[in-house]
Amino acid sequence: METVYDFTLPKGYMDNTGQLHRNGKMRLATAGDEISATRDPRVLSNPSYLTIVILGKVVTELEGVPMVTANLIEKLYTADMAFLQDMYQRINDIEPPTMEAVCPDCGKVFRVPLNFTREG
Repeated sequence: METVYDFTLPKGYMDNTGQLHRNGKMRLATAGDEISATRDPRVLSNPSYLTIVILGKVVTELEGVPMVTANLIEKLYTADMAFLQDMYQRINDIEPPTMEAVCPDCGKVFRVPLNFTREG
């Protein structure tokens, strides 16, 4: 079973020297990652910070960056955040929400996944 996945950010993290970092690694999340993130003081004061804290735990590497932390994650461009959130959901097999759709031609009813990230 694969537990660490390579990625390339769409935009990349720009460090203080102007160097762009795009390639990295993300590992599968553990229950402990999610539990400890919910107890993080930043999350307790602002629940929308949860995603940033979790990504700071599971993004294990970003080329040329000594350490990936939640502080680094919050400096990413929104396109990169959306990319990492989508990747997190995919590698951890989190079922995407679905909605019922109807084919306009034949009238068949079916379920389609909702993807809240922008691709391409």
